[in-house]
Amino acid sequence: MRLRSQLTLAFTGLLIVVLTVTGYLIYSLILDILVQDERRQLEETGELLAGFLTEQYGTTQDMQEFNQFLNEQELQLFLYDRNLDTVLFSTMPNSVVAGFFQENNFANTKETMWQLGNDRFVTSRILFSPDALGLELILLTPMTDLHAIQQNFFTRLFLIFLIGALLAIWLSYYLTNKLVTPLTLLQRQLKKIEKRQFDDVERIKATGEIKEVEQSVFEMANELQRYMSSQQVFFQNASHELKTPLMTIQGYAEGIKDGVFQGEERDKGLELMVDEVNRLKIIINEMILLAKLDTEKTYEPITLSGNALINGVMDRLLPMLNENDVEVKQQVEENILIYADEEKMLRALSNIVVNAIRHAESQIEIHAYTAHKKLVITVEDDGEGVAEDLIPHIFHRFIKGKSGESGLGLAIARAIIEQSDGKISVDRSAALGGAKFTITLPFVKGKREKHG
Repeated sequence: MRLRSQLTLAFTGLLIVVLTVTGYLIYSLILDILVQDERRQLEETGELLAGFLTEQYGTTQDMQEFNQFLNEQELQLFLYDRNLDTVLFSTMPNSVVAGFFQENNFANTKETMWQLGNDRFVTSRILFSPDALGLELILLTPMTDLHAIQQNFFTRLFLIFLIGALLAIWLSYYLTNKLVTPLTLLQRQLKKIEKRQFDDVERIKATGEIKEVEQSVFEMANELQRYMSSQQVFFQNASHELKTPLMTIQGYAEGIKDGVFQGEERDKGLELMVDEVNRLKIIINEMILLAKLDTEKTYEPITLSGNALINGVMDRLLPMLNENDVEVKQQVEENILIYADEEKMLRALSNIVVNAIRHAESQIEIHAYTAHKKLVITVEDDGEGVAEDLIPHIFHRFIKGKSGESGLGLAIARAIIEQSDGKISVDRSAALGGAKFTITLPFVKGKREKHG
């Protein structure tokens, strides 16, 4: 069964249950209300009659006029004498009077609901003044009259409920359709994503949580498209990066085998083949490392000293700094702590600094400080900087600048930093004019520190 039908049936069933319970309660309560209201009206009518009769006739000596007046009221009533336990006057047949005497209704002054056979009556008793007379006016209303009123009221109530139920069912169908339609359209967009038709994905008009789901689906489609595009670029670049050294090695190997290269040319070819093999090893090792970072969970973070970590990077890269004649200025805030896998974070920072050394003219600056409850590390150089069109892709695999090597170093750095719950970005250095890499890591407080 489709969701639209399920929701409509559920709402309709709930509505029927609510209306049934409500109707039953109203049907039960309305009779009690009618009885109470009828008793109140009988009491008011009886008091008016008793007061009028007392004032008009004073005593019961003139019974003929008294009885004639009561007959004119068109009421069901008795004039009862308590002292004599007899009915002086009645607008009802003598058989009814005898039945009430048999049921002892006249003597039982506390009973307000009289019964005669299958008939029930609502009663009200008004004692004449003075009480010593013992005269009592008893007014009655058959319950059949109240039942007729009750039935008439319930019939009208049922018609109102029926009209309301039909309107509610129509409204539920309309609202359900409004709710389910965006889901149906969203399903169609998901089918397009399944078929990788990302350019055909359309936005859906919706509200509330469905709008949030629609936004997530749209963002997922964009992310999948970006990921697939990056993977396509990755494989293209990877094949190019691997193909170039392999072709070089193949060319020299075939030349040496066929005797084309002799003497110094042969030695030069062998040396170049070794260099290309080493380059292939570097690329393959870095590809393996990236694959491990993406799939394995072998990440063992500890609390590290910021000074010790950056000094460890400088110790590793000192020969490269001297070879390239690059000066490094460090400005590290005291007592900075970094919560990360030590070896992997050293690798990430080393890759970023290596990139800065390759592009720097003569100077690199490294700053580490805390800001807005975050740890910030910046690496700046005085080189040409990153080209504007390259900035959005600089951390992708096999994307490299003019003097880059494998194009995997910054991708590895980003993967490690993101594993440490951090972020990395690149911009132009305002101070030195070259590239500025900014690493943001969570603020660490109160953890055990490990010094390198």
